Amino acid sequence: MQQPYEPAGAGEGSSRILVVDDDPTVAEVVAGYLDRAGYVVDRAEDGPTALARAAAHRPDLVVLDLMLPGMDGLEVCRRIRGQGPVPVIMLTARGDEDHRILGLEVGADDYVTKPFSPRELVLRVESVLRRSRPAAPAQPLTADGLTVDPTARRATKNGGELALTLREFDLLSFFLRHPGRAFGREDLMREVWGWDFGDLSTVTVHVRRLRGKVEDDPARPRLIRTVWGVGYRFDPSGAEDGS
Repeated sequence: MQQPYEPAGAGEGSSRILVVDDDPTVAEVVAGYLDRAGYVVDRAEDGPTALARAAAHRPDLVVLDLMLPGMDGLEVCRRIRGQGPVPVIMLTARGDEDHRILGLEVGADDYVTKPFSPRELVLRVESVLRRSRPAAPAQPLTADGLTVDPTARRATKNGGELALTLREFDLLSFFLRHPGRAFGREDLMREVWGWDFGDLSTVTVHVRRLRGKVEDDPARPRLIRTVWGVGYRFDPSGAEDGS
């Protein structure tokens, strides 16, 4: 059984970030900004090296380029996540939407498109790490067989544990706290993840992935409803209209 994930930064020392990019200039700039922000930084230029570094020193977060020689970032993400629930931020080429969506679907928690602002990337790292840390004690949330324990960062459906990414967990928690209310994608991006900017397709992908894990029939969602012209609504009553 995988052990609960707790970043190093939550206790003693600084959080360890693994930067994986075959472009030495990009890797050096990213590592420099993260180092100045107080993180311990490891670097790898290809997939096999990244896996070896992750095995030797478990990172608290991985900044991972999608396009790597030999083994692409998607496969690296799968293998690293197979070792434990480590947060991953993908680096992707601008306009390469299919690869960004694939990255989110294999479990990446966020992505940044190239060319990017290193300061923005540091903010994204801080945001993902902050949300991955144990939450302050809070009462579990329940609805329609779903239970979310914010303190343990654990979610179940009919007693069975759900394998949710950090983003999916935050989204499900938000929906359970606000049943019956419709939210636009911009609202969800801001209220759930604290972003005032970003690609709205990220929200669409996370909703689709979450439906695949909590709905009995994801093709006909009963709980997370689409509200046409607005966004989404969590409907624990499971009414048949508006899906």
